[in-house]
Amino acid sequence: MNGSSQPSAYGLWSLVIINTLVFAVFAFSFYQPKTRRDWRSLGAFIAFLLALFTEMYGFPLTIYLLSGWLTTRLPGIDWFSHDAGHLPEMLFGWRGEPHFGPFHLASNALILGGFVLLASAWRVLHAAQQRDGLATTGPYEHIRHPQYAAFILIVTGFLLQWPTILTLAMYPILVYMYVRLARREEADAMTRFGDTYRAYMAATPAYFPRLSRPGHRGSIQ
Repeated sequence: MNGSSQPSAYGLWSLVIINTLVFAVFAFSFYQPKTRRDWRSLGAFIAFLLALFTEMYGFPLTIYLLSGWLTTRLPGIDWFSHDAGHLPEMLFGWRGEPHFGPFHLASNALILGGFVLLASAWRVLHAAQQRDGLATTGPYEHIRHPQYAAFILIVTGFLLQWPTILTLAMYPILVYMYVRLARREEADAMTRFGDTYRAYMAATPAYFPRLSRPGHRGSIQ
């Protein structure tokens, strides 16, 4: 990027609302919150989206607060242009189209993978709920909490694409919330399914799949 000024892409509050709604509705359609815990989890995710898109299209608070340091570190960049909001690309010296930068491409892969995981996990979970059994096939064959892992992938992707002070502060809170919700759900599952769920826990990691998994292969019901 050179020093030529680009038209400002901020103050687009309609895009803040539209993007937040699109991703929130998509997440809702595959998460299907039922309990108060579910709604808190989804609400925190939506708050993260709103904070993200507010800085992406509304007002670049992080750029504003860091503008002095950024200008000193990398002079000649119009930090209030929209492209400069892709801070990882800018800070690591990417000078091409930022949407094709390595951090942006990695973030797209994380976001897409997260939503695919969320959708596939919901189908398996819904089928298990219909038969009043455990979800142990599909993504649940590899990890015990694919829905929460999906949300973590999505927010990680957004954070990598467009980091802000507020979303950086919210990220560990979201991760902690999802881990705590997962533990509460496991306690409920152990009360309801007993040794069957304990066997599933022993055979299946919580968030990171094993390369090889002898024993359990999704046969626990």
